[in-house]
Amino acid sequence: MFVSFVDGHNRAGKPGGPRVCRERRRRVKRRMRLRYRGPMTDVIVARDMHQVQVLWSDAALVVVDKPAGQLSVPGRGSDKADCTWSRLRAQFSDVLVVHRLDQATSGLMLFARGVLAQRALSRAFAERRVDKRYVAVVHGLVGDDTGRIEWPLGADWPQRPRQRVDAVSGRPATTLFSVLQRDAALQRTRLALQPLTGRTHQLRVHLAALGHAIVGDALYGSTPEAAAPRLLLHAEQLQLDHPLDGRPMHLHCASPF
Repeated sequence: MFVSFVDGHNRAGKPGGPRVCRERRRRVKRRMRLRYRGPMTDVIVARDMHQVQVLWSDAALVVVDKPAGQLSVPGRGSDKADCTWSRLRAQFSDVLVVHRLDQATSGLMLFARGVLAQRALSRAFAERRVDKRYVAVVHGLVGDDTGRIEWPLGADWPQRPRQRVDAVSGRPATTLFSVLQRDAALQRTRLALQPLTGRTHQLRVHLAALGHAIVGDALYGSTPEAAAPRLLLHAEQLQLDHPLDGRPMHLHCASPF
């Protein structure tokens, strides 16, 4: 895993809303600087904490490599209390949830430290100023080298928690993909994925509807085991501006498959 800061700050013309939104973010950052006293270079790398690997930590955020099979946040019932967030709280008492990964998905997950950081980071996700990249292995040989999937998604109520393509009442959802490798022997394709929206199970539903379900997807695949012991979907990259000073961050965590 590597983390890099790109020289410079937000540039004119970069997505992020009108001037009033930029001014509001500046005020939030100024308040955060008054609250957070820790050094900006307080970095923790590759610390194994009960299967939650902390890849980056500073005064405003924590980044982990969430393992496949672990809940991001608590579910309903005491048997679903164990999750990435609860384990992190043992070390970072102020850590708060910003976004989630499916239980079956592994990879980069970002948490805020404190309410002000959570507010700034949540706004960045909501305004689509966070670039998310995934890698997946799917069944079949994908024909096009690149593509754009724009199918609205909604809940499949009779089969919850499944989602489905719903052209009538579904919410807009867009996924970009590009082929990284085709394996003719195994009849599988390795894809780079960029979700432009953040719908529940978006990547899994889009690819299954395309005829190329993700290997290991017991929920949307054609067989119960879906031909793998785990879902072959990994959150590999995040790019965003740091909530304290606006420095662009590039976070990368290599896929384990």
